[in-house]
Amino acid sequence: MPVDMRTYLGHVELVNPVTTAAGCAASGSELAQFFDLARIGALTTRSITMAPRAGRPTPRMAETPSGMLNAVGLQGPGVDAFLERELPWLAQRGVRTVVSIGGGTVAEYTALARRLTDAPGVTAVEVNLSCPNIEDRGRVFARDGAASAEVIASVRSVMRYDVPVVAKLSPDVMDIVSVARACVDGGADALSMINNPLGMSIDTEAMRPVLAAVTGGLSGPAVRPLAVRCVWQVHAALPSVPIIGMGGVLTGRDAFEFILAGACVVAVGTALFHDPYACLRILRELEEILAARGFHRLADAVGLAHRPPGASTRHRIDLEESSL
Repeated sequence: MPVDMRTYLGHVELVNPVTTAAGCAASGSELAQFFDLARIGALTTRSITMAPRAGRPTPRMAETPSGMLNAVGLQGPGVDAFLERELPWLAQRGVRTVVSIGGGTVAEYTALARRLTDAPGVTAVEVNLSCPNIEDRGRVFARDGAASAEVIASVRSVMRYDVPVVAKLSPDVMDIVSVARACVDGGADALSMINNPLGMSIDTEAMRPVLAAVTGGLSGPAVRPLAVRCVWQVHAALPSVPIIGMGGVLTGRDAFEFILAGACVVAVGTALFHDPYACLRILRELEEILAARGFHRLADAVGLAHRPPGASTRHRIDLEESSL
């Protein structure tokens, strides 16, 4: 008997828990050369901004042990081009699309949400809070609970009621639980974690930083223990809030670890750079692991590592079906 792989992001049902991480599949057309994007739970776009952006100077990517550093910046054509070309392309193919947005002010985030609220094909909006607040000396929104909550509340106030708002959290904080709770109080329907922690590499031959921007986001297997810890802590504090877990997912076993920690959705990022089929492979491996351990539903494994052996579970899918 196949495992029921359905999961929920807020009230939105996904056919399975595997998505792409923002920035790792561009607008989707590149990845669509390899498989039907409708086969995964959702595709998360790169972070969309109001105006076109060229991104940061090169070099802006560097390989590191068990990972990768990147300082690409929010490169993209801007929201007008996204709504005119990229989102319709995804909608026509039945791709469930989580649109990531990034801004430098609360007003910019709000304006982006307003542009998306009536756009067909938006499954959810992920708010990239790891952007500098130009009204607060460039302090990153994600590092302050109050600033994060203000952004989320503003986006939620203009976003269509049936489109979940997801707050993407950074691990570069003193207490990720307090930031998560502030975002939920501000109206977030779900949380995603983690965004890339900052890292740095120095070329010992040139005796200069490898990246033109000096520092960049670290991704890949090196960050997975950090990401699992964040998911674990937030799920323990906010067990009813859906979590998208990400950070170094290369295999189905990695995805299963996030599920056990409390994530109901798992995003694949860096793995796509060397294996464009990674999402489908990880989904297959995850289903095989669940079946081998006697699970009939993915939902029964979510957060299982928190529960005493033999404890019963009641998950979002139970709640949705009981309300019918």
